[in-house]
Amino acid sequence: MVLPGSQQEESETPIILTEGLCKNFGPVKAVQNMNLRVNKGELFGLIGPDGAGKTTTIRMLAGILAPTSGSAYIDGISVRDNPDKVKEHLAYMPQRFGLYQDLTVLENLLFYADLFGVPKKDRPGRIETLFSFSRLAPFSGRLAGALSGGMKQKLGLACALIHSPRVLLLDEPTNGVDPVSRRDFWKILYDLLQEGITILVSTAYLDEAERTTRTAFMREGSIMELGTPKELKQTVEGHMIEIIPSDSRASREILKADPRILDVSLFGDSLHVRLSDVSDEVYAKEALEKAGIEIKSFRRIAPAMEDVFLSVLTGKGNPP
Repeated sequence: MVLPGSQQEESETPIILTEGLCKNFGPVKAVQNMNLRVNKGELFGLIGPDGAGKTTTIRMLAGILAPTSGSAYIDGISVRDNPDKVKEHLAYMPQRFGLYQDLTVLENLLFYADLFGVPKKDRPGRIETLFSFSRLAPFSGRLAGALSGGMKQKLGLACALIHSPRVLLLDEPTNGVDPVSRRDFWKILYDLLQEGITILVSTAYLDEAERTTRTAFMREGSIMELGTPKELKQTVEGHMIEIIPSDSRASREILKADPRILDVSLFGDSLHVRLSDVSDEVYAKEALEKAGIEIKSFRRIAPAMEDVFLSVLTGKGNPP
C-alpha cells in the first residue's frame, strides 16, 4: 500500500509507471496486480525475499519479459508495444552482467558503445566521464576476467550507462560484493542522481534500503508496503527495545513464548523486542531474569528497516 502522506506526488508524470502489471509462469503468480509510480530523479528500492517477484518486475520493465496482463511505461513509452524504443531510454544491469572476460575494460566499453549505437564522436567524452566516476581509468587495459568482484560491478554499470539512459534498472547489483565496494557503488549511484538519472534498484541489503528515496516491500509478487524509509518505520507500531542478553537464542525463545510480547527478532547478539506499551518492559526483564539469563544491555530504540521487513514478511504488522 502507498502510505498516507507519502512524498509521492500523484500529479507529477512518473518516469516509471505500471498499471495492474501481472506475470504468471504457469500456475505460479510471480507478480500480481502491481501499480507502481516512480518519479523522475528518484532512487527507488524494491525489497523482498527470494521469490518475491523483484527480478521478474525489473525484467518486465526492461522489456525482456512480456507481462501476462497489465501495462508498464518507461518515460511515457509502452514497454509492451514499443520494447525496442524503451531500451533507448533505459539501462538494465542484471545480477550477472554480460561482461566479456577476455576483453579489457576499455574494449568492453567500446563493445557496448557499438551495441547501443553510440556515435563515435561522442565516445571519448562519454568514456572519460564513465572512467571518472567509476575510477576504472588505471585499469583500462586490464582483462575484465582479472578484475575483483566490486570492480566488475563498476565496469558492468559503466557499460550499461554508455548510451546515456534516463532510467537505470539494477537487479541486486551489490549481491556478494564486499562492504567497501558496496559503499563505493552507492556513492556512484548518488552521483548519477545528480546527473538526473532515475534509478530503480532491488537489493537484499536492508541498510541499502535506508539510502533510497522510497522503497517498496514485496512478498509473493505483491507490494505490501511502500513509502520513504521514515514512513515505513512509522508503520511498525508499538514500543521497541533492544536487549543484549548472555544467551540471545535462548532469550528469544523465552520471550516469544510470552503472549504479552508482540514480536522478537534476533540481530547478531542482540534482540529487537516489540511491545504494545512501555509498561510491558517489565515483563521482558522478569521473563529473562527468572530464567537466569544475564541482561548486558536494555534500551529503547526506534524501529529499523529490518523490523519493518520482518513485520511485512511475518504478516504481523501492527498490534491490535
